[in-house]
Amino acid sequence: MSARRLLVVDLGRLAFSDALELQRAVSAARISGAVPEDVLLLVEHPNVVTLGRSTKGDNLLIPEALLAARGVERFEIERGGDATFHGPGQLVGYTIIDLKQHTQDLHWYLRKVEEALILALAGVGLEGGRVAKYTGVWIEDRKIASIGVHARDWVTRHGFALNVNTDLSFFDLFIPCGIADVVMTSTQRELGPAAPSFEHMQRVTAIAFAQVFSLTPMSTSRADLEAMLPVLVPAG
Repeated sequence: MSARRLLVVDLGRLAFSDALELQRAVSAARISGAVPEDVLLLVEHPNVVTLGRSTKGDNLLIPEALLAARGVERFEIERGGDATFHGPGQLVGYTIIDLKQHTQDLHWYLRKVEEALILALAGVGLEGGRVAKYTGVWIEDRKIASIGVHARDWVTRHGFALNVNTDLSFFDLFIPCGIADVVMTSTQRELGPAAPSFEHMQRVTAIAFAQVFSLTPMSTSRADLEAMLPVLVPAG
């Protein structure tokens, strides 16, 4: 097994704004060396739509006030990609990886994230794959996982959203990932009663990411991770 580790932190259910602040702090600490190893933050969010740098205004199908009426927050963030949804039953992973210790190529990195998700899905009996021109993971013509990343000094943040037992009706509120007529799916929809639990999907995904990046997974508490952070960390 690799001597280098992947610190895997289960954040449970956490507001998007809180997770965003934490991953920015961890990313800055990874750049400075205060966090000496790569990190995978696993989390569920309350209902939220996030808009990446590629989002076009007409991809949101309803006004922000109506989003709020359905209990959906809205954030514009620095990751690549278009609009996506996060909510209960969706496994969100924030991958804070120093590419200077791997390969300094964001296209390589995106393919590795896809590879890890495809490997995790294979572990529960689903054949995931890629679709030409689009980032993400698909089951035939149905999209099951979205990916959007940002990097500074070759340290990544943001990551992926894998639909486990997500309420897929929320994707009808906008054009997911800016892809017209895309059909979203989940492990629950694909496998029915045989679908894995959310907790099982967390475990196989963490193992898959460690394997693809040639790291050894190590479960780490949020408190232990935060103990590595400087008292004041720039959010940039």
